[in-house]
Amino acid sequence: MLGFFKRRRRRQLLAEPFPPAWQKIIERNVRYYACLPEPDRRELHDLVQIFLAEKSFEGCGGLELTDEIKVTIAAGACLLLLHRQTDIYPRLITILVYPSAYFAKAALPIGGGAALEGEAIHLGESWSSGVVVLSWDDVRAGASDIHDGQNLVLHEFAHQLDREDGAINGTPLLVGRSQYVAWARVLNTEYERLQRDSRLGRHTVLDDYGATNPAEFFAVATECFFEKPRVLKKRHPELYDELKTFYRQDPARLLPIGPTPPTEELT
Repeated sequence: MLGFFKRRRRRQLLAEPFPPAWQKIIERNVRYYACLPEPDRRELHDLVQIFLAEKSFEGCGGLELTDEIKVTIAAGACLLLLHRQTDIYPRLITILVYPSAYFAKAALPIGGGAALEGEAIHLGESWSSGVVVLSWDDVRAGASDIHDGQNLVLHEFAHQLDREDGAINGTPLLVGRSQYVAWARVLNTEYERLQRDSRLGRHTVLDDYGATNPAEFFAVATECFFEKPRVLKKRHPELYDELKTFYRQDPARLLPIGPTPPTEELT
């Protein structure tokens, strides 16, 4: 019954035209939008309308929320949902937005299973309790440059996709046993490769923060897939193909050619 009422509410919502002011915000702040074909833009509009109607936002650290903030975040989050059957982040309830980087509690491992409690500067977080936390300055910076491989919204919402099966382990909900087998083989191999490159100090197209654990690897790989797709496809073709299958998108075909990274990065 709840499913019926949700579907009816969404149909009613999508019967309303997409606000022109929201489209201008997306065009201005989310540079990837310009690369999308028109059918994808229309699909993104629908996803954004539902996202903004069903998720709550809260300004933190004195930040006053505006449509620009909410629409920019929603558009970035919904880019990950194009072409996929989705209930639009069903575990997500609230997005907390700080004006810039913020302090949050952190535990620093000190060996022997012990950890030192303290505070650390954060740009964003994705919690299992249905909360995403973001720095607005970093959201805006990441969305405005589609070639730097850094996009806070893509990163944190990839974590939300990872959590949809109840566990955050670098493996989101997939289709069928064969896809799980291929995903495990490719992602584990690439994760171990990044760990090895990180230990040896080698620069790679993937940010070495992805060597932290499999969940961070998936989030970092997602950023790279959408922002450095040609280099990723060339240097990590199997990883690119797994992400292409999961996201049902091919950014290497859509994105304009950007700056070529230095040779030492191409590993």
